[in-house]
Amino acid sequence: MEVIHGTYSIQPRHKGCVLTVGNFDGVHHGHRKLLDHLFAKAQELDVPSMLLTFEPQPREFFAGTKVPARLTRFREKITLLRQTALDRVLCLPFNDRTRNISAEWIVDVLFHELLGIKYIVVGDDFHFGRDQLGDYEMLQAAGDRHGFGVSHVGTLEFDHQRISSSRIRKVLGEGNFELAEKLLGRPYFIMGRVVYGRQLGRQLGSPTANIRLQRYRAALEGVYAVRVQVRGSEQQYTGIANIGIRPTVDGKEPLLEVHLFDFEGNLYGQLLTVQFVKKIRDERTFDGLEPLKAQIHADIEEVREMFAEAEDVR
Repeated sequence: MEVIHGTYSIQPRHKGCVLTVGNFDGVHHGHRKLLDHLFAKAQELDVPSMLLTFEPQPREFFAGTKVPARLTRFREKITLLRQTALDRVLCLPFNDRTRNISAEWIVDVLFHELLGIKYIVVGDDFHFGRDQLGDYEMLQAAGDRHGFGVSHVGTLEFDHQRISSSRIRKVLGEGNFELAEKLLGRPYFIMGRVVYGRQLGRQLGSPTANIRLQRYRAALEGVYAVRVQVRGSEQQYTGIANIGIRPTVDGKEPLLEVHLFDFEGNLYGQLLTVQFVKKIRDERTFDGLEPLKAQIHADIEEVREMFAEAEDVR
């Protein structure tokens, strides 16, 4: 799968495709239903399939400091999309210039002149362009004018409710990982490279691998039992993770801290995939490092016992 960054990277060879547009946050079952329709059309017309997405997501740009939770950061989204039959991803930056692009420019220049789309597949209630003035009817009119097909895919339901990124965020916030997996079609995970931290984990007797969440707010907060895969290794480790700002030690930014059980070695710079299994507790403020240390050790014992019992059941 090819990833194209920005309109300036679009080459003549990219012209002619079947296109879909969206955030695809989580790449869940609902998204995959739309992608299946996209792939069928690409095969029928014998052209590549392409997904157009934005970074940051438009809703993150407009939310400012009140950034909404995200299911998948860009690396995670691309990892999941690589597991499908998708041929290309076109990622455009979303900024003040992008927000002011007219719907007419998008269909006449981007879709027709630059990409030469043969067909476009969108979801329900699709809107695009400045002030969201572009809609499905406008797409149909552009298709008639430029000679490309247009269709939309209805939403997928589970238990009589729409499968959506917002529903999955709510389910994850409730700690219902079993339902989240059914909606996503996979266990929920976060990926990231291990960075140097303040070494507080070592002081507390439980060294952690730290992954910065940067400007993105995770859909989870608290302490969790996790399974961890180190890129390049076949072995999967069990462990415990905390997602939050660490109020007891005056944390300033969201951080994912992971303590791997029975691991020896250096993880700095390594890419980890952290799969969340069960929520243990919410993040909270302690009266100093000693109470925090005691709680961490209690959490570790609880999670170790949980995984041991799960292994016994097998």
